[in-house]
Amino acid sequence: MDFDTMAFFEAQKHPEALPLYEALEGRILAEVDSVRIKVQKSQITFYNRRLFACASFARVRRKAELPPCWLVVTVGLARRLDSPRVAVATEPYPGRWTHHIVISDPAEVDDELMGWVREAAAFAAAK
Repeated sequence: MDFDTMAFFEAQKHPEALPLYEALEGRILAEVDSVRIKVQKSQITFYNRRLFACASFARVRRKAELPPCWLVVTVGLARRLDSPRVAVATEPYPGRWTHHIVISDPAEVDDELMGWVREAAAFAAAK
């Protein structure tokens, strides 16, 4: 884990969510080719040719509805996901859907979530 990533979690006041991110980053690096990671002020983004996913603390639910430890995984797809795991889905422009998924346990970085991440990476690489 690099200094910028650790500093991101400290600055966001969510150091307890670091294991969630580590699980996500580990699987993305293992399952998606040519990934670049950029730590920004409000999110950590994953790129191939283009941005395909990010991790953040975006408020996609009311605070009372969030678990004590959480992380939002955002993916961009060509279709809208029909899943109870999706907290918010928007279509910022035709044919591109942005999905925000709240995770609260490293086990939630599972095959279903990673299928969506790989789909997002392929969608971004094809643009």
